[in-house]
Amino acid sequence: MNNHAFDDLMRFVRETEALGAVAERLGWDQETMMPRGAAEQRGEEMAAMEGILHARRTDPRLAEWLAAAQAPDEAGAANLRLVARSHARAVKIPGALAQELARVTSVAQGVWAEARAKEDVAAFLPTLEQVVALRRQEAACLAEGGDLYDALMDDYEPGATAATIGAMFDRMRPRLVALRERVLGRDAPRVSGHYPAEGQLALAREIATAYGYDWSRGRIDLAVHPFSSGSGDDSRITTRVVESDPFNCLYSTIHEVGHSSYELNIDRALKMTPAGRGVSMGVHESQSRIYENQIGRGAMALWIFGRMKERFGEIGVTSPEDFLRAVNRVQAGYIRTEADEVHYNLHIMMRFDLERALIRGDLGVADLEAAWNARFKADFGATVDKPSNGMLQDVHWSVGLFGYFPTYTLGNVYAGCLWQALRRDVAGVESALASGDTSGAVGWLKANLQVHGGLRSPAETIAAACGFAPSEGPLLDYLDAKFAGLYGL
Repeated sequence: MNNHAFDDLMRFVRETEALGAVAERLGWDQETMMPRGAAEQRGEEMAAMEGILHARRTDPRLAEWLAAAQAPDEAGAANLRLVARSHARAVKIPGALAQELARVTSVAQGVWAEARAKEDVAAFLPTLEQVVALRRQEAACLAEGGDLYDALMDDYEPGATAATIGAMFDRMRPRLVALRERVLGRDAPRVSGHYPAEGQLALAREIATAYGYDWSRGRIDLAVHPFSSGSGDDSRITTRVVESDPFNCLYSTIHEVGHSSYELNIDRALKMTPAGRGVSMGVHESQSRIYENQIGRGAMALWIFGRMKERFGEIGVTSPEDFLRAVNRVQAGYIRTEADEVHYNLHIMMRFDLERALIRGDLGVADLEAAWNARFKADFGATVDKPSNGMLQDVHWSVGLFGYFPTYTLGNVYAGCLWQALRRDVAGVESALASGDTSGAVGWLKANLQVHGGLRSPAETIAAACGFAPSEGPLLDYLDAKFAGLYGL
């Protein structure tokens, strides 16, 4: 078959993917290595890169190639679908707006970090006003008269809408609140002591290795807000260290290893193509959350207990069973990333409502802190004591990631489905995890989900792995059973 159009298209797209990887590396550097004084210049650099990328994503030749190209196989069909989707969205956004968004969100990240460190909401608000205004402009271009928030959310979870996500949240909330009421206040052990940063990072590397993380194509660094970055043969993770709280470092690391392993385990024949990345943020979160929670806060925690005892000595708990309860302690804390599995989705539901109101114009940026604090008091029964425990805790809004937060809960829902299927298919998986052997669990995830990258839609990806359509039921059943067992309910 003479298919020059497909070959020309994919050659062009691979170059675009390579340039996108360079831009992503600039973002990684900004959060890990870049000197603080370089923020304004980095903003200009990011804007310049976005200008080049936007021009390529809107190149008129893409439409011509797409019209003429014939897919040679399943991967080719997936790439044609993904390129067509990207092109259709990109051409709706003016190049100047795309560049300004890249510049402002790059600079805003540093403004947020400094405001957070100084507990100074007022210093961040003018920049956040800019970000929200620009994202609303972008959403208006994409929505073409439709719902602005839906248009933004579609970037992270294609096909999802505020209505469908909101309905899922409404179904989940009663069972989560009921479980919280049964568990909250029940006694659970705590780890205690001082855990030097060097020892935490060494143990984090050991745990990442136990999960099969490929250090020849990855690395670990420190960041204010942990994240993973990259794909193909270069996917990196970050973590953070609190010397009184080793779980912050260890479980942030495990979470990011889940993200990064997904990227590194995609079929290498798809590398540097649109299908060679994780299919959506919801599916991506399913990997980070199942690595962190069902595996890492499940049977794998029994192995982690032994490694912590060997490295740090006395840690305040003496038995594996008490350690398991300690890593799953239920408490109404301020910080989303440190939240237990019972509270975590309630954090997401709050952010979903607030950011949707911001984008729809129902909530002003100047009123966000008061709205956050009131909602937190209503949902969690506590008064926010400082901005870093409130609206300044997450990086997402500073970098314009409106519509991203719902994918965290969607990831938990997907992880619940995957865990049910994994336990069905892998005999003795929990016994293996208790001894530090992750090969059965992560091998199943690699073979059934990760290797396929973006070949299918998000829901199809989960359904193909599990053998059933995704729903919130398996997650809620898992949570009820887990915490009933831990707390003797």
